[in-house]
Amino acid sequence: MRVDLFDFELPQERIALRPAEPRDSARMLVVRPDAFEDRCVRDLPQFLASGDVLVVNDTRVIPARLNGIRVRGENVARIEATLIKREGSNLWRALAKPGKRLAPGDRIRFGEASESMACLLASLDADVVERTEGEVLLAFHLDGAALDEAIERLGHMPLPPYIAARRADDDKDSRDYQTIFAREAGAVAAPTAGLHFTADLLAAIEARGAKIHRVTLHVGAGTFLPVKADDTDAHVMHSEWGSVSAGTAAALNAACEKGGRIVAVGTTALRILESATTAEGVVQPFSGDTSIFITPGYRFRAVDVLMTNFHLPRSTLFMLVSAFAGLETMQAAYAHAIRENYRFYSYGDACLLFRAG
Repeated sequence: MRVDLFDFELPQERIALRPAEPRDSARMLVVRPDAFEDRCVRDLPQFLASGDVLVVNDTRVIPARLNGIRVRGENVARIEATLIKREGSNLWRALAKPGKRLAPGDRIRFGEASESMACLLASLDADVVERTEGEVLLAFHLDGAALDEAIERLGHMPLPPYIAARRADDDKDSRDYQTIFAREAGAVAAPTAGLHFTADLLAAIEARGAKIHRVTLHVGAGTFLPVKADDTDAHVMHSEWGSVSAGTAAALNAACEKGGRIVAVGTTALRILESATTAEGVVQPFSGDTSIFITPGYRFRAVDVLMTNFHLPRSTLFMLVSAFAGLETMQAAYAHAIRENYRFYSYGDACLLFRAG
């Protein structure tokens, strides 16, 4: 399909720079094939029935943005690296700015003390193993849990570029950019639909008779990348690691057999569920990478209802929701959301989509 079919104009003031407070006070556009309804996230239980299953992503965002310096003789360059995928116990692939100042063999010292090259306890060294266009492979001088602890201590929350370009991250983001479900460390971007949930909302969902189950998909930075190809067939989808446990798969299959619906909280939960489900609609245990690319024409196997945020134009996520609810329906829904001053993107409002067909 032509990528320009998924383009739209979004006024910059519609991009949310902070989340709603409390989280479940965010607005929620309910999208059915024949009607839109302006509601609130707190109203979500009203759209659930006893026996339905909400599937949430329990990935935890790591503070993946690291600031440091590269020293090459007397030449010093400031470097910002955003970790995007772990390749080994001490290896991370990263987006580096400015990448042109790095070459294989360079050493980068990350941390608050990097400018003076002092206080080794407050720094973290890495060597550049290889460089490709826009990316570097970094070999850190720590590995395993020690490396994880250093990244937690020195890193910054990797706010999406459309927020980071307009303000710096702060201590509030360390809480705001993490869901209530966060447990399994590994994401470099938040599964943002989950940001809307509170303890009160979870209690109301369970009181409705719906169950909540967890899957894991470690969200990568590729989630923010626009599709540069002119046709979706020419786009290479980024891969992300995810898992569905045997217990969760069994619970979802049992719910479906009894007539319950699977409600995915976020496109990441949907992607891992669709990756784990057979053509016959049976959810199976899954552990590994998925690069599933969902565009209109895709036949959904597992998910009946999708709660998600509003996505970027020309993005794989807008293509996914267009496949789920229909391209014309989503074009109209986004136009409605812009007219009605909904807040967009990671810290923005939500929509609840019912599958077309």
